[in-house]
Amino acid sequence: MIEWTTVASGLRFPEGPVAMADGSVILVEIAAGRITCVAPDGTCTTVAEPGGGPNGLAIGPDGKLYCCNNGGFEYRETNGYLVPHGQPHDYSGGRIERIDITTGAVEMLYRDGDFGCTLRGPNDIVFDAHGGFWFTDHGKIRERTRDVTGIFYAKADGSHLAEVIFPSENPNGIGLSPDGRRLYAAETYTCRLMAFDVVAPGRVDPASGVGGPATPLYRPAGYKFFDSLGVEAGGNICIATIGECGISVVSPVGELVEFVATEDVFTTNICWCGEDMTTAWVTLSGSGRLARATWPRAGLRLQHQ
Repeated sequence: MIEWTTVASGLRFPEGPVAMADGSVILVEIAAGRITCVAPDGTCTTVAEPGGGPNGLAIGPDGKLYCCNNGGFEYRETNGYLVPHGQPHDYSGGRIERIDITTGAVEMLYRDGDFGCTLRGPNDIVFDAHGGFWFTDHGKIRERTRDVTGIFYAKADGSHLAEVIFPSENPNGIGLSPDGRRLYAAETYTCRLMAFDVVAPGRVDPASGVGGPATPLYRPAGYKFFDSLGVEAGGNICIATIGECGISVVSPVGELVEFVATEDVFTTNICWCGEDMTTAWVTLSGSGRLARATWPRAGLRLQHQ
């Protein structure tokens, strides 16, 4: 049984953890509109305040943070948990931002309408070996409508943005296989893990699935939702599973390897660090915590980590 140790608490719906070389973790606090650095001793300092709803984070080839900003949520307190709820009255639009870790300067890299693309709620991000990045757009929910969204590919220099996969069922977590040849996306409301065959930077095989590019890889039984995901060095996909309180570990062929329990129904993200990449960090978003544990297998070292 894996035992989790809380390192930081009092966070406002933390997500998007990025493990740094000095042992700290940079994450977003979506409900506070800020990006925070958590030191190994749990001390928290503000990196930047982009506003809106900073969500997924990744280090880019220039050493800066690349941030999926979903434009914000409404929130409510339910049974001791902070719960995101629909499009806010002050929704500020979906965008991709580039952030200088040292100065906290926030630069708008892509916004809604750029290159003819619709950005409603960018959610999660992963860089490939070619300097570009994939990201999901989870969309927004209003009283009687919900956005139909897709999965995008962009270049880090701001020169290219394209919606590669459309439609996608409210995609959330995204990751690449160790060899970069497979793209994984976790759909929240269908609770499906989808796989796409990458044939070139920013391109997937349009006929790799039945009737399209997507191959459904795994879907658990019961009333659950998928959030973000991480990939192990051996290829397993680790998906934060809301409603079951933990991480579903799925093999590349779609078999459940194990389920690792946590203490928060809104467990949303996992990442790894350390010389052997077996120190796992999870965001326990509903209760506002960042927790650490020793993982039984090595996580995949990300591009530019």
